[in-house]
Amino acid sequence: MQSSLTIRRPDDWHLHLRDGAMLAAVLPESARHFTRAIIMPNLVPPVVTGVQARAYRDRIMAALPEGMDFTPLMTLYLTEETDPDDVAAAHAEGLITAVKLYPAGATTNSASGVRDFDRVRGVLEKMAEVGLPLCVHGEVTNPEVDIFDREAAFIDRVLDPIRRATPGLRVVMEHVTTSDAVAYVTSQDRDLAATITTHHLVINRNHILVGGIKPHYYCLPVAKREDHRLALRAAATSGDARFFLGTDSAPHTDPLKESACGCAGCFTATNTLSILAHVFEEEGALDRLEGFTSLNGPAFYGLPPNEARITLTKGDPVPYPDKIDTGDGPVTVFDPGFPLHWRVD
Repeated sequence: MQSSLTIRRPDDWHLHLRDGAMLAAVLPESARHFTRAIIMPNLVPPVVTGVQARAYRDRIMAALPEGMDFTPLMTLYLTEETDPDDVAAAHAEGLITAVKLYPAGATTNSASGVRDFDRVRGVLEKMAEVGLPLCVHGEVTNPEVDIFDREAAFIDRVLDPIRRATPGLRVVMEHVTTSDAVAYVTSQDRDLAATITTHHLVINRNHILVGGIKPHYYCLPVAKREDHRLALRAAATSGDARFFLGTDSAPHTDPLKESACGCAGCFTATNTLSILAHVFEEEGALDRLEGFTSLNGPAFYGLPPNEARITLTKGDPVPYPDKIDTGDGPVTVFDPGFPLHWRVD
């Protein structure tokens, strides 16, 4: 039985850091294990211009504890008023790594997102021209579409038409949750990849609903049936370079999660690597963990893999805190429901 694994230091290609006191508390949880992360722009107000992205990056770096090596890769929040020239200038300056598309109303702080996709066509064409990737929250928000079908509907109604109309646009389908998304990614020859979260490899919709509502398993896109979870595990552990880690670690304080209308998001930054090692070991794919966490993402984004290494060691159960204290209140750490034996040394 393998008991030790050394891999290149990983990156997180989808991360929520929030701002202010929350940022200061959760940033070290990611910086402890990850060298780089794609930072989500859905603050209030959202990060929509290059000037705002620079200011947010400066706040992140100011909150980074001394001695930690971490690079935030900034994104802009796509709106129907986004200026293509501002996007291109921020990209040329090296200030942003991607632009994020939220369909309006799809998830937390997405009210400023896109309703009329024709109104962002100019931005998407400019992005294709300069080689800037589009990160997509892939769900339709039509009320007549069941919440468990919204990802599949988005592929057919929105994503595929956008890609056909914008040749050369590089797209990351973020936090995919269905076998439909896996099949779509693997059917395409180029310019398309997908991130998979830690928690979607572990939970299905029963974990949220059976035996009472479990608010700390509620996320968007919501976890689906077991056959979809198994499809995600197969994709993540396959070695296919089109799939890579994006934790979508999303902190909310307990009062906001455990309320009559609880916020969506799972906070996984603290124990993600231990959980992933467990999953990959179960699938007989520990030799492919480095690709998923450390190689495939940089390759898609045109960045070099990290030179630094980390070692995971298997042994006695690893104690992780149940909660992280923040200046805004406690944040519950994702509980995978099984003991974690892989420790990051």
